[in-house]
Amino acid sequence: MQIEENVKKLLEKEVEKLGVKIDSVKLEREGKNLFLRLVIDSDNIVDIDTCVEVTNLVNPLLDEANLIDESYILDISTKEKGR
Repeated sequence: MQIEENVKKLLEKEVEKLGVKIDSVKLEREGKNLFLRLVIDSDNIVDIDTCVEVTNLVNPLLDEANLIDESYILDISTKEKGR
């Protein structure tokens, strides 16, 4: 989807400054809610504080770029590692 590609391009370089990369971007509807899901990854362990940092960084960038016409819930999570 074009929106997902645009979101990734917008955020990729900024997120990398925090030592993480965007693994995937998905815009998904669940019931009445629209979710923008970013999965982040790093060579190091990605903890909750890193997820919060990424959220605080990308929220204003997404708001300013206004790539998604309707309201959505931003969901940032980490890539599952093999055990």
